[in-house]
Amino acid sequence: MKKIVLALILIGLNSCNRETTELTTLNFEKDLIPEGIVIDSESKTVFLNSLRKNKIVKCKLDGSSPTEFIESNQYNYLSGFGMTIKGDTLFALGNSLPKKNNTSILLLLNLKTGSLINSYSINDSTFIYLNDLAISSNNDIYITDSESNKIYTIQRSSGKLEVYLENDEIANSNGITISDDDKYLYLASYKSGIRIIDVKSKRILNEPNMDYTGIDGMKYYKNTLIGIVNARRDTNKQGIFRYYLDETKEKIIRKEKIVPYGEHFIIPTTFDIVGEYIFYIINSQLDNFNQESNQIIDNNKLESYVLMKKKIE
Repeated sequence: MKKIVLALILIGLNSCNRETTELTTLNFEKDLIPEGIVIDSESKTVFLNSLRKNKIVKCKLDGSSPTEFIESNQYNYLSGFGMTIKGDTLFALGNSLPKKNNTSILLLLNLKTGSLINSYSINDSTFIYLNDLAISSNNDIYITDSESNKIYTIQRSSGKLEVYLENDEIANSNGITISDDDKYLYLASYKSGIRIIDVKSKRILNEPNMDYTGIDGMKYYKNTLIGIVNARRDTNKQGIFRYYLDETKEKIIRKEKIVPYGEHFIIPTTFDIVGEYIFYIINSQLDNFNQESNQIIDNNKLESYVLMKKKIE
């Protein structure tokens, strides 16, 4: 009798695990090397951009109907980096590869048609590498520069990109997100970990913490931050982590690993959250891509991209 009960318990646990995770193969070209991903919950569509091919593709969440959203180099798009959706607009950052003499661009695209709404670039003699972006409820846009100590915004009066904050304590920031009340920005700095910024005063509220470094994509979720850690040498320190904030949202009080390094974590970069689910590409294949030459290292190792859907709680 005890054996039967134990078997039923194990079956129940396995069933619960299947309900919280789901893998879907996406039938795009295998040499895209995707960096950015966003999900349109209304149309149940996933959008991926391509580091190698300077374009954005889309398909249904079940992997069906793969097609191009914008073609290679359309609207002067570059190698794809951070993307996000706000309302009926897809915001897409791009940079030229290789990094030397880089140019950066931000496209605003109609989510349904792919038509261009607006584009922004920076005419600056200094080296700029726009990486990821966050948008407030008032449509204020904040953009990280992973090669400097600057955060950019779009000045509404002039419609131009300009520096929002410049500080060595936020140098080489990658992921960025904003609190649900628009009061705080959270930056994933390569050099100092997650930094918390008071949006109004532009004051850095917390101290550096090297235990919170190596984060690529990062998003705010129910008084926590969720981040993909893929830049730590020790693979035991890689994975998807959840960082819990205190009641003030100004301090990280603990962290929890929710996806370990392994078969469901093969250099993912960014992700999106819809409802209580995380969506990300488990196998970006960045390790098979030479960014300096914009070439695949070994074509025989290319594989189909796999979308992970995982329940957060």
